[in-house]
Amino acid sequence: MTWEAGADLVVVGSGVAGLTAALDAAEAGLRVVVVTKDATDAGSTRWAQGGVAVVLGDVPGDTVEAHAADTLAAGGGLNDAEAVAAIVAGGPAAVGRLRERGALFDARGARLDRTREGGHSAFRVVHAGGDATGAEIERALVEAARSLTVLTGHVAVDALKDASGRVAGLAVLDDAGRPGVLRAPAVLLATGGYGQLYASTTNPGTSTGDGVALALRAGAAAADLEFVQFHPTVLYTGPAVGRRPLVTEAVRGEGAVLRDRAGTRFMVGRHPLADLAPRDVVAAAITRRMAETGADCMYLDATGLEGFAARFPTVYASCREAGIDPTREPIPVTPAAHYACGGVVADIDGRTAVPGLYAAGEVARTGLHGANRLASNSLLEGLVVGERTVRAVVEDLAHPRTTSSELVAPAPAVGVADRGVVQRAMSAYAAIGRDATGLATASDVVEQATLLATPLDRTGVEDAALTLLAQAVLAAAGTRRESRGCHVRTDFPDRDDVWQKESLLVTLDDGGRPVVGTDALAGAA
Repeated sequence: MTWEAGADLVVVGSGVAGLTAALDAAEAGLRVVVVTKDATDAGSTRWAQGGVAVVLGDVPGDTVEAHAADTLAAGGGLNDAEAVAAIVAGGPAAVGRLRERGALFDARGARLDRTREGGHSAFRVVHAGGDATGAEIERALVEAARSLTVLTGHVAVDALKDASGRVAGLAVLDDAGRPGVLRAPAVLLATGGYGQLYASTTNPGTSTGDGVALALRAGAAAADLEFVQFHPTVLYTGPAVGRRPLVTEAVRGEGAVLRDRAGTRFMVGRHPLADLAPRDVVAAAITRRMAETGADCMYLDATGLEGFAARFPTVYASCREAGIDPTREPIPVTPAAHYACGGVVADIDGRTAVPGLYAAGEVARTGLHGANRLASNSLLEGLVVGERTVRAVVEDLAHPRTTSSELVAPAPAVGVADRGVVQRAMSAYAAIGRDATGLATASDVVEQATLLATPLDRTGVEDAALTLLAQAVLAAAGTRRESRGCHVRTDFPDRDDVWQKESLLVTLDDGGRPVVGTDALAGAA
């Protein structure tokens, strides 16, 4: 039997964007329920190592405008300049409120310590615990959220609407497959990305694209899905699947350099910033060098860094567990799926095209990242947009609309393919370096493995989401016939600015299949 409960706002996800929003909503007097399919701290936030990119005004020569310029440069011409300016400008106040909630950042005396990461023109990344920034932020937010109502072990299935098409609730399943309904006039998706679409990723097992899939089925659009950022330096310990240990970009920011197996610094001459080039450039360069030399990995040489174990305790522990001493030998590294630059189309206040449905954090496409996310802008976006979304919800709820008590859900049966089949196809044909033949092959593999089914538990919901995301990413990647940011087409290796006019929008047709809107790309072949 289905149970029911009510709230003013349901927040799906308990990472930095979700908990920031939930805490602000509770302070604003709203009845809030947080829904998370795992433990409260099991999402992507706690795995973020580098820090929060923010200009606090105490680094000589650095400005908010410079941070915005770096973000635009990394984004390959597809950022929304107004969104970039607003989110970057909102960073100092958001970090200040996070510190008021108990987050402790590394400091030197009265001043917060800074590091520099790829694509940044200044040392502006604040960090905690050396390389455990996400873990510290999650700790502080989870502690502050103890007074909130949190449903752990519940996976979001579908947004429910009233007869007018406005969101009026959320359908969920608990770990035993028991259904529930949370009636609410506002639902905020803060579910993270879809790194589990690939066999090897830095993302935890929770990152299965549930929020993007739910939003698409609710009638929202997604954009920039083809821009999947691969982190250039993940610890390589041999062929593996699942979450892999990240080697934070801050290691290069502190002076480490990349070498091939002959000891050559191959990033010199590839980009003006060399080893500190934006992530898409470094990841592509590593991939090319591996292909050129027949190697399984490249090497990050941090042997010249003093105090490595104290500055990067998480990386050091991962290396030592793998039998590597980074103070004495280079770290074997390889790229792995890391961050979804695209997602549900939302403005910087979290609003989507579906009334009552909001999105914030990695699940959303606000225009901040464009074709490639600048390092450490993700936690920044979660903090700023999480706060802005609550203000939008409060404003929208101040103007209530008459609604029907009857709730309408999408059709329960959806396409579901075996997760392993999907991951292998995406890793083989839609990772770094794609072409039309490979993308078509992956599409055929996923299509042949897809059956119509009604998900009855968390695994089913996740597999359905991954199947839909695979179809959507492949459709968008096949449509964008150029190379830009972290979307690299080997058959279209050059950037073609006819594709810069507008991001590709993905929606679902009447049969529930992804379709790509290209009408904004007048003149594209």
